[in-house]
Amino acid sequence: AFRPQLCCMLFRRSHICVLVFVLLNPFHLLKGQHPLQVATQQFANHPNLKGAQISIAVIDEDNNELVAEYRAKEMLAPASSLKVLTTASALIALGENFRYKTRLEYTGTIAPGGILQGDLYLTGFGDPTLGSSEWEAVPDLDAVLKTWAEAVKRAGIRQIEGRVIADAGYFSGDEPIPASWEASDVGKYYGAGVWGLNLHENLFYRPFRQKKYGQTPGVAPLEPTVEGLRLVNQVRSAGSSSGDNAYIYGGPYEFEREVKGSIPSGSGIFRIKGSIPDAPLFAAQALSTCLKEEGVGVLKAPTVVWSAPAGKTLLHQMESPALPAIVRRANLKSVNLYCEALLKTIAKQEKGQGTRAMGIQAIAAIWAARGVDLSTAQLIDGCGLSRSNKISAYLLASVLRKSLKDPQSGTAMRQSLPVAGLSGTLETRMKGTYAEGRLAAKTGSLKGVRSYTGLVRSRSGQNLVFSIIVNDYQCSGSALRQQMEKWMVALASS
Repeated sequence: AFRPQLCCMLFRRSHICVLVFVLLNPFHLLKGQHPLQVATQQFANHPNLKGAQISIAVIDEDNNELVAEYRAKEMLAPASSLKVLTTASALIALGENFRYKTRLEYTGTIAPGGILQGDLYLTGFGDPTLGSSEWEAVPDLDAVLKTWAEAVKRAGIRQIEGRVIADAGYFSGDEPIPASWEASDVGKYYGAGVWGLNLHENLFYRPFRQKKYGQTPGVAPLEPTVEGLRLVNQVRSAGSSSGDNAYIYGGPYEFEREVKGSIPSGSGIFRIKGSIPDAPLFAAQALSTCLKEEGVGVLKAPTVVWSAPAGKTLLHQMESPALPAIVRRANLKSVNLYCEALLKTIAKQEKGQGTRAMGIQAIAAIWAARGVDLSTAQLIDGCGLSRSNKISAYLLASVLRKSLKDPQSGTAMRQSLPVAGLSGTLETRMKGTYAEGRLAAKTGSLKGVRSYTGLVRSRSGQNLVFSIIVNDYQCSGSALRQQMEKWMVALASS
């Protein structure tokens, strides 16, 4: 016989069982959703990422729809993905025609016999590319110094009664590096400070003469010479394929530094790169030395000022490459110095003060005007080296999307990002997959931090922008990278 009470009870029990299954099943939200949401949830639930903090956002570039996400608005350390924010902001604030300039000037008069009764000034405006040995698009250090020396001689100057003075005041009132940068970073080239006058990307090379395993490698002279810098060598020789594991300890204005760690064993020359302690002073010293070598006497020692007299006479002006080229190198090669200079340059342009704090305020205003609220983010620097930076994948993806739509920044940003399998920090990655040549992304990496922020036209024809950030993972960095690349290939293939 039909028993309505029992039927009703069974009906309720069956629904309860279904509800329990749905709540306990980690993939319960995926049914009927975008395949990318499935791939995203599977990535987040991978055993390698147990206990990790994750933020993922995938946005349709054309209609701003959030296609897939995982804790998209969670604030995490982005590492070098933060460069997307800084470079896009610079293109909007400064314009694609912007070029840095550096002036060679003098005070006083040139007396008979070619005697300059005054001082020679190097006046900086923040150019981070000046005299780079790492970028073939600009004259290197020797070429820059010789150009300046020739300009002095063309003016008829044969002796300077004063001195060579570096005017570093364009970014005055701010420390060269943020306080939160780690001690193991600031002595290396990628932790170099930024000043109103920069030269040779504010880095030097320490050549080592390689030795057998376990031995102390020999040292060769610094390239270029940095007057007063003393490096105490505590480096050992490790396995022949161990790579550069040497660290230079010492920050801005610290001229006695320790070099610890290891370099590969071998029989050749192995060079590591360090940060110059005082870039403006280095520039003044280098020019003073070059002038003497070129037959121009300089009677007094070089120095640095933060405020210079007006009314100087211009001898020569150098210009950097146009801003899109600087942005391209900053993102392709992940050059911290360029982004720190851009942050302070934005500050000078928008706020009248070349400080990081003013730059961060200016960047927030730029994006607030474009509908992206950065008030929940914590920004410390322009390059992402500080672990105290906190921003979400959603904000980074939103900034990138807006920048691609903006006529001031769109083309340059698209062309600046490393392309999977082809260029920059992704040159060797994702080769032979659908992502190769189609996906472009800024990479980010610190200890315990991995990120990618970029764009792709998917197999189905969607133009997607994305950001994926992982903090505090316990697996190896290579294992995580493989998982993140697998997710990006799924993104491209969708």
